[in-house]
Amino acid sequence: MSETVSQGPPPLAGSALAVTAVALALGTFMQVLDSSIANVAVPNIAGNLSVSPDQGTWVITSFAVANGISVPLTGWLMGRYGMVKTFVASVLAFTVASFLCGISWNLSSLIFFRILQGAVSGPMIPGSQALLIMIFSARQRGTALAIWSMTTLVAPVTGPILGGWICDNWAWPWIFLINVPVGIVCAWLCWRGMRGRETPTRKAPIDTTGFMLLLVWVGALQVVLDTGKDADWFASSAIVVEAVIAIIGFIAWVIWELNEANPIVDLSVFRSRNFALGALISALAFGLFFGANLLQPLWLQTHMGYIATWAGLVAMPSGMVAVFLTPFVARLMNRFDARWTATVALAAFAASFFMRSGYSPDVDFRNLIIPMLVQGIAMSTFFVSMITLTLNGIGGPKIASASGLYNFMRITAGSFAASLVTTVWDRGESTHQTRLSETMGGTDPAWLSSLHKLEHAGLSLAQSVAAIGRQVGDQAYLMSTVDMFRVFAWLMVALIPCVWLTNKAMGSGAAAAAAD
Repeated sequence: MSETVSQGPPPLAGSALAVTAVALALGTFMQVLDSSIANVAVPNIAGNLSVSPDQGTWVITSFAVANGISVPLTGWLMGRYGMVKTFVASVLAFTVASFLCGISWNLSSLIFFRILQGAVSGPMIPGSQALLIMIFSARQRGTALAIWSMTTLVAPVTGPILGGWICDNWAWPWIFLINVPVGIVCAWLCWRGMRGRETPTRKAPIDTTGFMLLLVWVGALQVVLDTGKDADWFASSAIVVEAVIAIIGFIAWVIWELNEANPIVDLSVFRSRNFALGALISALAFGLFFGANLLQPLWLQTHMGYIATWAGLVAMPSGMVAVFLTPFVARLMNRFDARWTATVALAAFAASFFMRSGYSPDVDFRNLIIPMLVQGIAMSTFFVSMITLTLNGIGGPKIASASGLYNFMRITAGSFAASLVTTVWDRGESTHQTRLSETMGGTDPAWLSSLHKLEHAGLSLAQSVAAIGRQVGDQAYLMSTVDMFRVFAWLMVALIPCVWLTNKAMGSGAAAAAAD
């Protein structure tokens, strides 16, 4: 055990501060980038590995659920081994896992390495935030948090564009392999700049049983969501068994955590009304946001003829608006009740989804990006508003555990939503295609006219029927897409009244508490 010191080393200054801050920001950037970079790469990965796009989304969900499960361990790891060692080890392990993802030879190996990548990345975001605060002086703490916040916003902007460009010009493995040199540089600079600033360590007990129960129920539920459609849901005995394991595991986990002296997840924070409502609203809203961010590029590439680069460019405006507005929103948080800014965020999300529910078969690039500009307004206010609301009233000693649980719920909700979105999307397409097919064929004038036009263009009867079938399929997927965006919009609207069931929260107080 290291010696406990009464006062830490002084803050860094000059070039040492600048270089170390950039290195820490790179760590955050890599982790957040890998949460979004694969969104536009799913069709490429699925095609290259000879699997369906639905199975390709497992690349996203496996990373997200593993990352969510590992987040609650962060506090124990940093207390046991120190912040610097934990962060640097996490970056190095993430780098190795990224390399393994890049050399994957089939879907199973890629999913396994993505699970590994998500599991080892748990300490990267909270670790980078804590270390940034540690190396800056107290009066520069706002600057440190601004660097951290801007990094988490720039990465989602860069991810889809970079991922699309790499897939179109190189190959999908490079979306993971580019992490290798960045990760090595990040780990080396962080270790060089902070190895003499390690935090005190202690041999704290770890709730092994609680963690294993968490792993079992979350893992079982994710398997149900990922594989249920292919197995015909509860007609499959395997899905039934996995669902029962998830339910029993969840109940056992809750009972254990409520009675454990040192729980891996402190559920007592749910006694705070703000935390209970704020965490639930945040998880549901983030799940809708994450699902929409997966659905749109998947639809554009598989049914609208977009290449990965252009699908990424469609997503870019939301991040650019968020990056521009976030500093102004941070200032407003000190003057306005967070319930108002959270309401603006949810309303902006709803407006963006309503706009997307009006897409037509001939929608152009301009009409695709206008809703994304509105979504950028939502992104700039949502995250800071919800963390302010959620942590309002939580005592200092419980801030760390409450923050960890909040992030666990948010990340896990995103992974569950990604699985559900593709399932509901395909089911909606089947329903619409059936209805469209019922109105076509036989002696239907529109059907016969289309068939004759294609035959006059030189296609055989079989080719003409196949071409019309593809058009019907594309139209059915469009109808399913707009249906889902409409549902997302109404769900966002339904969350707004829930925000006003929480107590008033001002940004200055929450920010100070979260930083301590």
